[in-house]
Amino acid sequence: MARYCNIALCTAVAALVALGLVMLASTSAWVKGVEEPYHFFWRQAGMAVFGVVAAFLLARLDPKHLRQWWPWILAVCCVLLSLCYVPGISKTINGETRWITLPGIGQFQPSEVAKAVTMIAMAGWFARWQTETRTLFRGFIVPALLLGIPFALILFETDMGTAVGLGAAGFSVLFIAGSRLLFLLPTTGLGALAFGFLVRSNDNRWERIEAWLNLEDPHHQLDKGLQQWRALLAFGNGGVNGQGLGNGFEKFGHMPYAHTDFIFPNIGEELGLWGTLGTVLCYVVIAVAGIGIGVTAQNVFNRCLAIGLTAVIVVPAMINIAVTTAVLPNTGLPLPFVSFGGTNLVFTLASVGLLCGIQRRSRLEKVRSEPLTANKTYEVRL
Repeated sequence: MARYCNIALCTAVAALVALGLVMLASTSAWVKGVEEPYHFFWRQAGMAVFGVVAAFLLARLDPKHLRQWWPWILAVCCVLLSLCYVPGISKTINGETRWITLPGIGQFQPSEVAKAVTMIAMAGWFARWQTETRTLFRGFIVPALLLGIPFALILFETDMGTAVGLGAAGFSVLFIAGSRLLFLLPTTGLGALAFGFLVRSNDNRWERIEAWLNLEDPHHQLDKGLQQWRALLAFGNGGVNGQGLGNGFEKFGHMPYAHTDFIFPNIGEELGLWGTLGTVLCYVVIAVAGIGIGVTAQNVFNRCLAIGLTAVIVVPAMINIAVTTAVLPNTGLPLPFVSFGGTNLVFTLASVGLLCGIQRRSRLEKVRSEPLTANKTYEVRL
């Protein structure tokens, strides 16, 4: 079973990366302010190669090294997240300060690093204290703090979409590891209330929610609800069979960020319902394969890490698809493997490499072909 999970996982990921490159070639040529028509396509292709190399190397890395060094890895990740608050290093785009620029590395998002690192840290903690997962302190408070520190650093960058995805992934690890629902459910409820308060106190976020609730209003269609309104028009234009690859209309400057956060509606417009259903199917395959790898993992660390990595891939995809179909308000999350974004692509492929590495070290116990009663035993009597 585990071998087939690995094959299914790699096949679905390869299909999504290929689809992303094709759609970038179709949409990015019309991005305003860029002289080279295929600038984003070639850049994404280069990052895809880099991500595949990283995935190959991580697939050969023994997870026990991550288990040993997770405190230091988490500390470095938190330092990178803290740099988003340092003037001169951080960069703000569309009201969100989630990018930093470092010499020799360039611009990237520490929050993409934090998603995988947080799952490694939580898995390492539960592997160390696996007999106390039902307790309050070591089974809930400490792992919740391991999740809460990067969660808070990302949230106050006003990157609420990534924070929600990370929180959902962390909740899945807590649940799988055995934390009691008596602790999880009240905390989730209080967290939802606090998150709602933060959204209400942020004018930009609240205006997005108002626009989402009133997309038929012409005022919102030209302001905060522009992207989601044009996305719905793109899905309607595509219908079942689509307009044909390269024949989409909304990418011609009508829908902003058609090559990043809102690339899914362009898939619907050009490839139709079949293209969107195929994309969703790939994420379903990734979810099933990731869970399968987690179920067949040898130990607690590998099991928790596999479930967490699967969640940090699939949950943002679910949120992005829900946003572009106007089921949820706009959050600014990219579609994993498909949307343009070098940091997201590299570290998502790296997460896939870790999943493949966990699968390579999984061993299933062979079931006896004969009942125990059919076995003969011999003894020596003195």
